[in-house]
Amino acid sequence: MPVTVNVQNFEDIRSHLATRHALRQNQPFMISLDLQLPEGRIQSIFFADLETEDDRRVLRISTPVAPLKQLPAEKCLRFNWAQRSGFLAVDDMDGMAFVHLCENRSYSTLNARELDRLVNELGSLADGLESIVSRGADRV
Repeated sequence: MPVTVNVQNFEDIRSHLATRHALRQNQPFMISLDLQLPEGRIQSIFFADLETEDDRRVLRISTPVAPLKQLPAEKCLRFNWAQRSGFLAVDDMDGMAFVHLCENRSYSTLNARELDRLVNELGSLADGLESIVSRGADRV
């Protein structure tokens, strides 16, 4: 049975991801990578270390889907209602409001295998949404 490595903090996340992916951004509280997907598609994924209101640390995983102007609010809210993991949120990217697929996770719920699963699941889901919205183009 394979050993499951715990990822207790952001440095553990950084170390684990760096063994599997080339990190595009590597800052103290934020890193990013490009997930290679089938058919040569690429999905950028961002990881941030956040502090909650009750002083706990959580990992935010986010990946851009499309400019906000391309996604009606009602569709975003219906998507959020139907999802069991991940939610849509808006953040600026290169000065433009962008819809991101996000997941916030407590470090206590993460291990290396779960982190890898989240990266692949959220990256693939966001790429599928992006493909639908942009009619097959791979923009981000």
